[in-house]
Amino acid sequence: MLHLKNKQNNKNLPNIPNLDESVIAALKFFQQEKPVFPKKLFNNMPIIVGSGNAYHTAQVVFSDSTAIFANESSFKTIVKNYQKLIKNKVITEVLVISASGEKDSVWELKLAKKLGLKTVLFTHTEKSTAAKIADKVYTFKKLPEPYTYNVSTYLGVILAKDNGDAKKIHSFIKSLPFPKNFDNYKAYSFILPNELAAIAPMLEIKRHELFGPHLSIRAFSEGEARHAKFVIPWDQELVISLGENKFFGKKEHRWQIKNNKKFNNSLAMALCYFIIGKIQASQKQYFKNNINEYCAQGSLAYNKEKKFSVIVS
Repeated sequence: MLHLKNKQNNKNLPNIPNLDESVIAALKFFQQEKPVFPKKLFNNMPIIVGSGNAYHTAQVVFSDSTAIFANESSFKTIVKNYQKLIKNKVITEVLVISASGEKDSVWELKLAKKLGLKTVLFTHTEKSTAAKIADKVYTFKKLPEPYTYNVSTYLGVILAKDNGDAKKIHSFIKSLPFPKNFDNYKAYSFILPNELAAIAPMLEIKRHELFGPHLSIRAFSEGEARHAKFVIPWDQELVISLGENKFFGKKEHRWQIKNNKKFNNSLAMALCYFIIGKIQASQKQYFKNNINEYCAQGSLAYNKEKKFSVIVS
């Protein structure tokens, strides 16, 4: 088992887990509480809205649906551009995915109802503001986790859609043979099978949240990786692939993770989050050094005076 240079032993840091620890906790939880995905949600082509990784989760679990995807920045423009289809009842429904059921989900649902659209909410907070607005609410179970992590929230939805086996995923992850020099790199890249492309931006978001500008974490599908993403190879970058990697990064700095069966979205998300958590454990604790202040100030961007909770229940 890999012994990482853990740089979190500072008495002044918040007592919160690293991302990998939250992944393991979530997988153990879902072995007891298997999430279930609702059957037949839509009659027509819906608009599906989410912010951050809720948006990417939507693209994962509704990849088999004819739908229009929007986020907090594009939703107003999209409903304006599709006014005729809304008026002609081609578009009759909006589904919002929001773990908290607060922030942007509130105004998004209000706007949808103003336009006469049926509203559906996927959330993990039964008594949220958004839950009081939506016509139909589906509540998924979750664990208390650090602000922004959203491991059990979105992993639960993706597991439900995959009908994934949390126990098998847990076993697979715990047996990972980490490279001996894993924690010596200054940059990490993930390469995912093309059918799992929607997971890649979820990993990029974790880079922003946990490391900001201090560490490079990149993520691409195999198809994206071909488009000049590795023009500049570096022996300080570990290229991690789910499956074989013949072309990207320096040969001696590739970690190819093999699986006897095909990778699916729930395994890919849990696996990659787990690895990013191990990266987090080996680095200076940028997230833990800053999360208290962020939670005190971050709500102001939403015109809210109440502070965000460092641990979201």
